[in-house]
Amino acid sequence: MTDRKRTEMDWQDLRVFLALGRQGSLSAAARTLGVNHATVARRISALEKSLGDRLVERRPHGYVLTPEGSRVLTAASDMEVAAQAIGRGSSDNAPKGVVRLNAPPALGHGFLAERVAALPLLYPGLDIDLATDIRSISLERHEADIAIRFGRPEDGDVIARPLVKIGYGFYGTPAACERTEAGGDPVFIGFDEADAHVPEAGWLARQFPRARLAVRASNQFAQAIAARSGAGIVLLPHYIGRAESALRPCRIEAAPPTREAWLLVRQRDRKDLAIRTVADHLVSLFDRERSLFEA
Repeated sequence: MTDRKRTEMDWQDLRVFLALGRQGSLSAAARTLGVNHATVARRISALEKSLGDRLVERRPHGYVLTPEGSRVLTAASDMEVAAQAIGRGSSDNAPKGVVRLNAPPALGHGFLAERVAALPLLYPGLDIDLATDIRSISLERHEADIAIRFGRPEDGDVIARPLVKIGYGFYGTPAACERTEAGGDPVFIGFDEADAHVPEAGWLARQFPRARLAVRASNQFAQAIAARSGAGIVLLPHYIGRAESALRPCRIEAAPPTREAWLLVRQRDRKDLAIRTVADHLVSLFDRERSLFEA
């Protein structure tokens, strides 16, 4: 029996395309969907055939969307939102559906995770997907609906709202701080070599070029946990350092840099009730907790 020529799109093909567009690779999309990468490739090929256009291009580091692929991704995302709203089975005006939030790892683990978990209790139809990837999750690729970034974006079709200025300081156990404050050579807990591009890591290296890094970790939340051991002092954002009861500020004559956090939402999503609800909640949350962040 021969296959009938496809003339209509299959929603499952679109669902697979959404995963590939958001994840950027066959293997990552396959893991997200719980299928093998051959199934992803087959579904994408079928969708391109039904539409009569190429949607993705293979590059050395993964797949990128063609202009037509970007258009289809936007339309498919709208269909997904509509399907979620229908699935909720309610006609009220309460926010519903999954809102994907992306934030830097330390901010996600050390501040947001506990606080945004309350949102589904306030809004029973709302679900939160919190991604704290080290890599930059893309709003344009619809990998996230809301992103928190350090520094104001220079371009892009996004609405950028300032959240808070993040201050930094040195923290350690009382014993570790006392050793350094008494004039001993500072011993630090900091980033590993792969994270040398992080501004705090570069600043620390310039200020203390000969200092020992006794423990290295890839994010500041993990560094704070390591600092509880007393192995060294650590440069932390205040929102993490002040929350660690085992650590106290260390008096060191150096002024760590500050960074500014911004909340980003796609322009086209500014009227989406679920996304707007979460975004407004985050702006209010950071405003209420401002004293935890600032110097």
